[in-house]
Amino acid sequence: MSEIIIKEVQSRGELREFIYLPAKVHKGEPGWLPPLYPDEWHLFDKKKNRSYNYADAAFFIAWKDKKPVGRIMTIINNRYNKIKNEKHGRFSFMECYNDREIFHALISKAEEWVRDRGMVKIVGPMGFSDKDPQGFQIEGFEYPYLFTAPTNSPYMPVLLEEEGYTKEIDLVNYNLPIPDSYPPVYLKALERYSRNGEISIVEFKSKKEIKPVIIPVLELMNQTFISIYGYVPLNDAEKEELAGRYLPILDPEFVKIARVKDEFVGFVVALPDMTPGIIAARGKLFPFGILKILKEMKKSTKLMLMLGGVKEEYRGKGIDVMLGVKLLESAKKRHKTILDSHLIMEQNARMRAECDRMNGKIVKRFRIFQKSLVD
Repeated sequence: MSEIIIKEVQSRGELREFIYLPAKVHKGEPGWLPPLYPDEWHLFDKKKNRSYNYADAAFFIAWKDKKPVGRIMTIINNRYNKIKNEKHGRFSFMECYNDREIFHALISKAEEWVRDRGMVKIVGPMGFSDKDPQGFQIEGFEYPYLFTAPTNSPYMPVLLEEEGYTKEIDLVNYNLPIPDSYPPVYLKALERYSRNGEISIVEFKSKKEIKPVIIPVLELMNQTFISIYGYVPLNDAEKEELAGRYLPILDPEFVKIARVKDEFVGFVVALPDMTPGIIAARGKLFPFGILKILKEMKKSTKLMLMLGGVKEEYRGKGIDVMLGVKLLESAKKRHKTILDSHLIMEQNARMRAECDRMNGKIVKRFRIFQKSLVD
């Protein structure tokens, strides 16, 4: 039997093996969704990605018969641990062939790495924050992959449970039909709240109009996402970096901001589904990948809800209804038929109730696992 060797990534060549290993594992798999490779190179670059300023991390590759057969990333998010008063390590971006020995070698290395740094618990899959892919998909494999969610094979969570891991938190993904008319409760709420002259919904026609408000919206995200599991507030430099990376793909018609007087108090951001375009481009933007992605986004009838929130002190005032109706109006205008909810925490009763009210259907479920590292 060949020996499995776990080696830490040290060189750019080894990092390339790490980044492109999933494509080898899923070779020939119909509908497999590759990552956007320029984003991957940025994510794993310790000099460019500002997350490494507050987090310790390492990348490991499993080798067998001189071939890469699996990978795993380990993270200690010092900023998050300090905010939550925790001593938790994380594993993320795990991939391997359907081989129990390979899986065991990888997850054991991750446990050893975080334990050696004083951590008492390991959770995952979990990146730097909830903005990275999180969890293993455990249900809904009959539906296409999403660019907003993990793309693991069904055997991965099974192998993880065999290593003694149990549920930490589940996230669900809804598909909602975009209605021709709104439920009566929405219409009544919209009529009532629209009389409040203090609340206005800001809409956009161009990226030029969006640019000045991106940083304020990201600050609003910091304020509204603070209680979300895994979320790490962005500092000013990170907000600038994120704004620069995502402005080019924002669709102005699907960005809405709620304002009370001169204060931004709520927002919603959605994008046409780019999943088929990423598959067509094989995860590459150049030379023609970006054109394939933009083409598929234009054709797509699915709208992906990316971000949304309302300041706590303004909740219950109908701002979420007003934002939602404006977004759905734009979706109908652009001939979208399905709204994808993105990932919602299982215990987020309020948002799940809204999905149910709109005849939403859970199509996928993802799980973040945990394991104690103390006897």
